[in-house]
Amino acid sequence: MWILVLFDLPTDTKSARRQYTHFRKALLADSFTMMQYSVYMRHCASDENAVLHIKRVKCSLPPNGEVRVIKITDQQFAKIEVYFGKKRRQIEKPPTQLEFL
Repeated sequence: MWILVLFDLPTDTKSARRQYTHFRKALLADSFTMMQYSVYMRHCASDENAVLHIKRVKCSLPPNGEVRVIKITDQQFAKIEVYFGKKRRQIEKPPTQLEFL
């Protein structure tokens, strides 16, 4: 399961920039990585785990701007086509899970 967080936040005042930075740092602290500017992603082992991380995103929402959260499966994520210029690039792989023997 993947969570994508897309946001468009104002940065026109010092206060707005502070709120933007706080939101971005909250995403990074919760192990989200930048996919593109204003688009962050995180892999989750299960739907229940994804719900937990979405709640964390909601708790750190800034008072202004637009934030969208998308939850997709590994299979859907694998169908993303990524291009760097005109060259196609491989998508990110989900992290390997720990196995207890």
